[in-house]
Amino acid sequence: MAADCTEKAHIRNEIDRLDRALVALFAERQTYVRRMAEIKQHPDEAYDQHRIDTMLADIRARAAALGLEPEQAETVWRVLIDWNVAYEQRTISARTGLSLTPPQD
Repeated sequence: MAADCTEKAHIRNEIDRLDRALVALFAERQTYVRRMAEIKQHPDEAYDQHRIDTMLADIRARAAALGLEPEQAETVWRVLIDWNVAYEQRTISARTGLSLTPPQD
């Protein structure tokens, strides 16, 4: 536990251990994003505002419950979501030959 750490080196080792675990979890998550891109039929499907809003609200609530600043968690997830949406759009476009539908004025 963090409270048991008495030296900077020990704390750094624990942070590095957690970072390795986080990268492994993000890599596993990415396998599902890749699969989603295989299933979706149009690049427009990659962006779902309702799903994003729901995810972020849930992430903020879980973060707060665990003592993590909700703003920090939301910032990390927004970057992750933005990257995944762009990845799905590119992948689906490449597979189907379809482009994003231009926004309507």
